[in-house]
This record gives sequence, C-alpha cells and structure tokens, in this order.
Amino acid sequence: MHIRQGRTATALVVLLAATLLSCSSSEDPQRGDGDTSSPPRAAAADPTTAEPAPDASTPPVELVRDAFATLQATLNDDCTPGACDYFLGRVHDELSGLDAAMKADPKGPGHFKEPLAWTSKLWKTLGDDTSTPNLEKHRTDLIGTRDKINVWMQDHPDDYS
Repeated sequence: MHIRQGRTATALVVLLAATLLSCSSSEDPQRGDGDTSSPPRAAAADPTTAEPAPDASTPPVELVRDAFATLQATLNDDCTPGACDYFLGRVHDELSGLDAAMKADPKGPGHFKEPLAWTSKLWKTLGDDTSTPNLEKHRTDLIGTRDKINVWMQDHPDDYS
C-alpha cells in the first residue's frame, strides 16, 4: 500500500510540475508565435550586468527639471496673512528637493556649483530649525536663494528641458 501511495504522490508531483511549466511557458507575442493573450516577458537579468534593485526604504530623488518646476511654482506666491507659514515651508521644501536633485544628477554636483553653494549657505543660516518663526526670521535669505537659483536655472535651460 505504501508503494501505491508513493506512485500516486509521484504522479501528482509530475502533473503539478507539468502544469506549472505549461503555464509559465506561454508563447511570446514578441517572437511572432501567435499567442497574444499575455504581455511580452522581460528577458532574464544577467547578474553580471544587472543594476542592483533600489532600496525600497529610500525614496527616489527627483530629476532636476521636476524639482525646478515645483520650485518655480512658488514664484507667484507670497506670504498672505495667516498663510505665511505654508508659503515659507513650501519654499524651504522645494529648495531642499532641488538641492538633493542637483547633488544626485549624473552631471555631478560640480555642474551646479553656484546653486549648491547658495543652498549650503542657506542651510547654515537656518541651522536645523525649520520652524515658522525661524523661516520668517530668515525670509529674505530663503526667498533670495530661491530667486537666485531661478535666474541661474533660466540661464541653463539644458538642465531642465
């Protein structure tokens, strides 16, 4: 009786393996073999040339053009009564995002020497205090840095087009 159960189990394993193989080896429409029921499969990655998977815990850095676009969106805004904290916080956040994008850009941080120097000076001025009172105290520095970077970027359209 044990032999019969063993043969039954073996037959079941073979059947399951065959089913899995037939499911996973559907014909590829990229090869022109007629089956269009499934999307083309990606080629298996060559472990010697494949890039490592990004760390899921670290958000991707924006492209310079995207970060600059969101900074530019603050140009027509200003402090309004009761909303100055939002505006100054937003300018700070947009400058931070652009700073990170410039540092991570393939052209290298040396390409963005002036804007990175301006943000570095601003970060030293602000210190670790991003509270509304501190941002209001350094409002001129914050807005001035944004405006200088805007002018610099306008003179470097290849960096955001």
